[in-house]
Amino acid sequence: MAAAPVWSVDPRTGKQREQVAVEATAQDVDAAVRAAHEARGALADRAVRAAFLRTAADRLDAAKDRLVETADAETALGPVRLTGELARTCYQLRAFADIVDEGAYLDVVINHPDDTATPPIPDLRRYKVPLGVVAVYSASNFPFAFSVPGGDTASAFAAGCPVVVKAHPDHPALSEQVAEVLREAAAEHGVPAGVLGLVHGFQAGIELIGHPLVAAAGFTGSVRGGRALFDAAAARPVPIPFHGELGSLNPVLVTEAAAAERPEAIGTGLAGSMTLGAGQFCVKPGLVLAPDGDAGDRLVKSLTDAVGAVDAGVLLDHRMRDNFVAGVAERARLPEVEAPVRPGPGGEHTVSPGFLTVPAAKLAREGEHDLLLEECFGPVTVVARYRDADEAKAVLSRLPGNLTATVHLSAEEAAGGGRGAELLAELTPLAGRVLVNGWPTGVAVAPAQHHGGPYPATTSTSTSVGGTAIERWLRPVVYQGTPEALLPAELRDDNPLGLPRRVDGVLER
Repeated sequence: MAAAPVWSVDPRTGKQREQVAVEATAQDVDAAVRAAHEARGALADRAVRAAFLRTAADRLDAAKDRLVETADAETALGPVRLTGELARTCYQLRAFADIVDEGAYLDVVINHPDDTATPPIPDLRRYKVPLGVVAVYSASNFPFAFSVPGGDTASAFAAGCPVVVKAHPDHPALSEQVAEVLREAAAEHGVPAGVLGLVHGFQAGIELIGHPLVAAAGFTGSVRGGRALFDAAAARPVPIPFHGELGSLNPVLVTEAAAAERPEAIGTGLAGSMTLGAGQFCVKPGLVLAPDGDAGDRLVKSLTDAVGAVDAGVLLDHRMRDNFVAGVAERARLPEVEAPVRPGPGGEHTVSPGFLTVPAAKLAREGEHDLLLEECFGPVTVVARYRDADEAKAVLSRLPGNLTATVHLSAEEAAGGGRGAELLAELTPLAGRVLVNGWPTGVAVAPAQHHGGPYPATTSTSTSVGGTAIERWLRPVVYQGTPEALLPAELRDDNPLGLPRRVDGVLER
């Protein structure tokens, strides 16, 4: 039977643009993984890895116009957004090159023998080594930053791990183009093209997670798809780490004092955040707890005006459009749910943004309104109107894990008055990033960033954004009583590589 074709599709029209590949067979997946496994030795030299990452960024920059044009044709995200996303992706590659150069991520710890300790301490030298081939599952909504050249790939390369990417069907042509750019960058530094494999097709993704030479996986996508792969990774004869980002409601709590102080600013800010990128951000605020009463009414009025002024938009594919239309319609039919701005179809290929309101009491206990506590991908949010602090707290207590949680406080509360600290304590168990008086859309690439959270936001405690994302693809190993001549250079007493390390409890730089 002939392999199924892989088509590039224009989401603005639903029409096929071009055939860019065929779906990978089990043999194709095996060949890609084995080629990646064979290439791992070429990444052993930290200097080569850092140079490769910087060259990859430079080559992506040089191909910017061509790549952005293809990305826009396949995603309808627009050249401005995509140009910024590509710049972020290149910055991330260079940032990981800096991390590789510095070497602190190796976490070198040395204990010299101490016979006076109880029990005695032998010569112990610990650092981190790469896991091996990493499987990366691309996201639909970030065709650069969470796809072939994105954070999973960049951090895996930085750790010394080759990568096989399962391309997302929403941008297959871009995936092929970017993969070629990265392979050209690898060739400049003597790294085999097999260091980056690329496969297409649903079945290829299943074959990939089960391949015995795959040592870890990174995923960004739906709860259903991510959980299936997570379970498959755990069910292997040799289970592997699976770092998945699955779904997030990203709750926002607006205090009564904050709503009274700046209702218009909060309403317009919420509108901008929930409709950004047609609501297709993984950190879109999907549930907002706003107070009953005049201040909350003014906030909702501001939100109504701002969302009502936003044009209909194109989602990443027609399947997502259909799911959005069906999802908001099902939510809007629930008792006591109102739609000040009704979300739904905007045209044959578009959707109109909107929001729903519901008494918070309907969410404070299990019942038919539980659907409102599930993520709906697209430009919609739910505003739950609470009567008092206890009712808001009851809703928060029912939420699953999230990537973000936000609280809007008044100036007095932010300065330490009122319940500000208590509210932060209530939100902290819910998310990996807690915001005060801001909006969660926009994830800075920075050393202190954490993009993760309790399940189902992610399946591990790691981050997929920021410098510590490299830790996902490493494991510690300790050498005991090993002669100096046999030690890796990173662990020798004379520190020939000049690495930061901790020796007998003292941090050396």
